[in-house]
Amino acid sequence: MHAKDSNANYPSRRREMANYTIREIKKVCKEIGPRESGEESERKAQAYVAESMKNVADSVEVEDFELHPKAFMGWVLLDVILMFISAVLLLLGRFNVVDGAATAFTAAALVLTVLSILFMVFEFLFYKPLLDPLFPKRRTCNVVCRRKAAGETKRRIIFSGHIDSAYEWTYTHLGGGKLLTTVIGVAFGSIFVHLILDIISFFNVPNWLNIVVIVIAFVTLIPIFLGAFFVNWKLVVPGANDNLTGVFASMAVLRYMAANDIRFENTEVVAVSMACEEAGLRGAKAFAEKHAGEDDVETVFVATDTLRDFDFMGVYNKDMSGTVKLDSQAAAMLKTATEIAGYNLDFANVFFGSSDAAAIQQGGMKAVALAAMDPTPARYYHTRGDTADNLDPKTIEAGIDILLEAAFLFDEQGLKDQYSLK
Repeated sequence: MHAKDSNANYPSRRREMANYTIREIKKVCKEIGPRESGEESERKAQAYVAESMKNVADSVEVEDFELHPKAFMGWVLLDVILMFISAVLLLLGRFNVVDGAATAFTAAALVLTVLSILFMVFEFLFYKPLLDPLFPKRRTCNVVCRRKAAGETKRRIIFSGHIDSAYEWTYTHLGGGKLLTTVIGVAFGSIFVHLILDIISFFNVPNWLNIVVIVIAFVTLIPIFLGAFFVNWKLVVPGANDNLTGVFASMAVLRYMAANDIRFENTEVVAVSMACEEAGLRGAKAFAEKHAGEDDVETVFVATDTLRDFDFMGVYNKDMSGTVKLDSQAAAMLKTATEIAGYNLDFANVFFGSSDAAAIQQGGMKAVALAAMDPTPARYYHTRGDTADNLDPKTIEAGIDILLEAAFLFDEQGLKDQYSLK
């Protein structure tokens, strides 16, 4: 039976789950603090989640995995170094500083520029672990909490948020989303300008054009150099909204069901506190590797990320800046749940960055994401301003409401054929 139709205390009890989520976020922020991917603070937070849920869930599983957490954003500094060397090599080649080596210098400059672009594309856009061997290995864990079906398990719905918090993004802190996107756009553009200059340098051109090429190359090094300060490696942010809201909203689904004695006959409900999303979705990759295809149960994964900006809440059917298409049936099912809950959200895609849903989808599971985040992005995003004092109860409550409706809807109907996007 649908809890909304059978429970007269429905609004107040779901509001209670929002209050629970806020209390837990404040507690983690105060007692544990920022949670660096793959480090002790993250594991301590995961231990807290596991302990707090052991009397709520039927089972709590701690799943260890290894990763190289600093490899993901480490490409930024590596690209800066490679581009400076490339510019010097371009200079040496253009003015034939070493007799007979001009072509070799120019070719080496081109190779380094291409490597910089590959690192940027594969690490940042596709989250491929190209650079892992260059960075220290760490061990951390995901926490998987289950509410089992009363009978045979025929369906499984998984809700998830990530427990780790990011290193501060310097330019968001200094000037908000507009400064951030300006610095990124100009830096990325400068790398591609270098690529063009490297190619031009293989041809015989007038000396004045050589000078123009070198001047442009070194001028465009300025925004690339600014990229060296993109990440403040000395400051891990509180991460209250991004993404403790997702973690405890997911846990609230199980807690609500336990408090109201709701157990589906054939649907297992799972809440996951995922690790290392800020390290390139590594926790989600480990989860998908372990669980995708492990049985024949119809499974859908709902990633929840940053329930903060109510006006920007949406159902995310594309991820990684639109490069990964999430499951159309899962997205349509979640959108239907938003309509039942009274919100009727639009489809959206991650403008900059990604969510764990992308790694899950790539790993072979049907995934969709729910988020409420200003895509500019907001001034608090990945900065010291993402504190528990900056939570928005209205958005958190709406998010939990939608997740619960998704659980009931999926239990009743699964992923029906009409749940598809055109």
